[in-house]
Amino acid sequence: MAKNIVDVLIVGAGLSGIGAAYHLQNKCPGKSYTILEARDAIGGTWDLFRYPGIRSDSDMHTLGYNFKPWTAQKAIADGPAILDYVRETAAENGIDNKIRYDHKVISASWDSAKALWTVTAVTAGEEIVFTARFLHMCSGYFRYDKGYMPDFPGLADFKGELVHPQNWPENLDYEGKSVLVVGSGATAMTLVPAMAETAGHVTMLQRSPAYVVSRPAEDKFVNWMRRWLPPMVAYGLTRWRNVLFQLFFYDRSQKRPEKVKQILIDRVREELGPDYNVEKHFTPTYNPWDQRLCLVPDGDLFEAIKQKKASVVTDHIDHFIETGVKLKSGDQLDADVIVSATGLDLQFAGGVELSIDGEAVVPNELLSYRGCMISNIPNLLNVFGYTNASWTLRADLTSEYLCRLINHMDKENFVEVRPIVKSAVEAEDFLDFSSGYVRRAVEKFPKRGTQAPWVLNQNYAKDIFLMRHGSLDDGALTFRRLHETIEHVAVLDVAAE
Repeated sequence: MAKNIVDVLIVGAGLSGIGAAYHLQNKCPGKSYTILEARDAIGGTWDLFRYPGIRSDSDMHTLGYNFKPWTAQKAIADGPAILDYVRETAAENGIDNKIRYDHKVISASWDSAKALWTVTAVTAGEEIVFTARFLHMCSGYFRYDKGYMPDFPGLADFKGELVHPQNWPENLDYEGKSVLVVGSGATAMTLVPAMAETAGHVTMLQRSPAYVVSRPAEDKFVNWMRRWLPPMVAYGLTRWRNVLFQLFFYDRSQKRPEKVKQILIDRVREELGPDYNVEKHFTPTYNPWDQRLCLVPDGDLFEAIKQKKASVVTDHIDHFIETGVKLKSGDQLDADVIVSATGLDLQFAGGVELSIDGEAVVPNELLSYRGCMISNIPNLLNVFGYTNASWTLRADLTSEYLCRLINHMDKENFVEVRPIVKSAVEAEDFLDFSSGYVRRAVEKFPKRGTQAPWVLNQNYAKDIFLMRHGSLDDGALTFRRLHETIEHVAVLDVAAE
């Protein structure tokens, strides 16, 4: 087995991994690194998903990197444009030369005596071993090899084409055909108007409604500012305007959920008119931000419905039949093509098996530290974005925090840093979303605490202060020099929930 030694091993060459490499080069220029990518291409999510209409569900002035302006006209960008942005970032900074494709990381073991990670990846059937001082997990939060598919009764009876958005067939022909999209999340609401352009008719079948927000695909304010200001200045102003509005809107949703709910529903009613049954199809039973809001640029979903190219049915599938599905209500929906937009199969840290000094790590028995490290796990950071804002906001901060730790440790001659729980902490599920894909996987993730530094903030402005300027001596982070031992390494002591 080949052996490779680097200062930092980055897992994943998507939006997060390329950003991490940039920050590492910029803030820790003397450090060596390698990016391991399980697939054969750069781009992560934005290369994997190929379904019609694939686009961002956040504006690109916050989903873009904090160091590289998004300069395209559309703020709600399509997948290929985002992929080009990621690839361009990698090429401009020589990051693409640091990527090893088709290297799937399967395990990582920490050796305290050596203060090193030993990481095993598989490529072409061969195991390749890497050693690294730091492990930076930028592999996202869902399985890339398959999406979630419910065990629908009678599924094998359907004689048409059944597809999942995560494994979209390259030459799927749906022109003039009847299409049924099962689901009501962001993917479904992207697919419906895109497929409706050429399909005979598209029906979105949902068990329950989601909150839907329309906004312009182009941001006229920033497009105007670019005429007068340098790109980075216009980008920064727009970025902060959007961040502050998002924080305000989220705060209002938490403090006055009924008021915000009414505003959102009223806007849908304005789009679809007084005769449409908004109460049945677009009025959720939960409060705003108990699940992520669905964004529809330029109201494209509403336009497809108004033009009779698409429709929404709110019901439950009883079973599949040869020509489509039979519903609990007794109704039947026939389709030539059924798209199961039923969500993702979540996993923690890319599904990598972690161990510390020979002991297997059970993430759900540990606590998340500042949303980027895990209690008792040394020299490892895991990127997990915000649930109420753009992923990259926290991804950038997490990578900057890694650089801050590395530079501090070099200055003080430390070789190890690990967050340690030193007293009982009241713990909760890592994510408090009620979405099905979250609830199915919550046991795979670490817990979060109810007091600092174990709180999982959903506030970018607060995290900027904590991650860039907060004290590293916070009572939880424990640093060690090579020949020192850690006197207190406790397992998670969780107070009664």
